[in-house]
Amino acid sequence: MAQELYIATNNGDMGGGEVMLLNIARAARSLGYRVTVIGPAHPPQLVEAAADEGFARVVLPARTRSQYMMQLRAWHSAHKKVLLWCNGLVPAAATGGRKNRIVHLHQIPEGLNAKLVPFARRKASATLVPSNFMARQINGAQVLSNWVSEVPTDLKHDNTDVIRVGFIGRLSPIKGIVPLCKAIATLTQGGGAYRLVVAGEPVFTSEVEQEQVERSLSRIAEHTERLGWATPEALFNNVDMLVVPSLVAESFGLVAAEAMSARVPLIVSDSGALPEIVGENYPYIVPKGDEAELARTISIVAEQLSSDSEKLTSTVSDAFWRWQELYSPEAGKERVREILEQHISPA
Repeated sequence: MAQELYIATNNGDMGGGEVMLLNIARAARSLGYRVTVIGPAHPPQLVEAAADEGFARVVLPARTRSQYMMQLRAWHSAHKKVLLWCNGLVPAAATGGRKNRIVHLHQIPEGLNAKLVPFARRKASATLVPSNFMARQINGAQVLSNWVSEVPTDLKHDNTDVIRVGFIGRLSPIKGIVPLCKAIATLTQGGGAYRLVVAGEPVFTSEVEQEQVERSLSRIAEHTERLGWATPEALFNNVDMLVVPSLVAESFGLVAAEAMSARVPLIVSDSGALPEIVGENYPYIVPKGDEAELARTISIVAEQLSSDSEKLTSTVSDAFWRWQELYSPEAGKERVREILEQHISPA
């Protein structure tokens, strides 16, 4: 009989943590575990996605976060013998103080959330985080790196006079879009032919933040193409390089890992775990918020693209193999195997 694993979501809608929940569920199922996903009825996106992939579900009739937490704690009271993977602080806090749980934190808790962490972790079998950077912030945490599927690209870049610089993600100042716009402005004012290709929407941002981003983009409007929401594949097939200029202390860097898998030349800031994802010797890491250094690095990569530089080719190839070894689904599956074997007794 297959061993059971229950995974409780942090949110009912789909975000980075929920993408990882489904990745974990797929990995566990492929290892022979019987996986059940737990989530609220509203928002329904996560439980619907789980159903689409054939996972068993426990759908709690919650419409608010507090309702979900209370209902999850009540459910867990009747199911304490099964291993519960708490995919985020919300389910971990809801079931705090109880055994037979894995607490998986995807973001560094701040403010009130930080005060919930000790209770959320109390009596848990393990606490997992996605990077060594985050593990240094949470004493005793174990690293379970995130992983991404390979993003298919045609690996061809048109030999045009315009260098296409990509950005994908939330259009928020903390994601570094403002210094990136300034860097593009510097490059174009200096006579360079560059085009910023932007994929993303201003979700979870205030009106003030949206105005700040829009002002920055409007200043380089003639050098900008806006795709709105787009998949990484759609963006990567239309750019010459990707920039991840985040100003916030990223706990991982899914977009960076996706670019590595797609063999897209990649520039990252030195914020949070981003340098860890690309590797400490990676040549295209810039200080966060430094638009002058960002502009310089973009121009270096552009020159290497134009000259078919062996250095750039080697760097991109090394990044791909780093993804394959550390951040591919195969690598993630092995890490899930190790964790579950530690915490689920053989049937």
